[in-house]
Amino acid sequence: MKSIAAFQAVVTAVPFDGEPSDAELDAIETEMPLILAEVDLLDAQITTIDRPATELDTRRLRRARNRVLAARRDLTNRTAGSMSVPGGAA
Repeated sequence: MKSIAAFQAVVTAVPFDGEPSDAELDAIETEMPLILAEVDLLDAQITTIDRPATELDTRRLRRARNRVLAARRDLTNRTAGSMSVPGGAA
């Protein structure tokens, strides 16, 4: 019967230090406007959970949704603009 065991060198080849890499931090920084807009939308939705939405709540929700959409659009345009297509095709 063969023993099933992991090789120690393979399992712990790269120790996890618990910190995000520079590339991960850059990605988070790039997405931060979208993250903040989504947090604002979530806050607006939470305020209307236990009571009927007033006209002010409806406006707040609509504005928060529009900010999320705008942030997604800007992020998509920013990431699509950073990729270059060979031959000049857009």
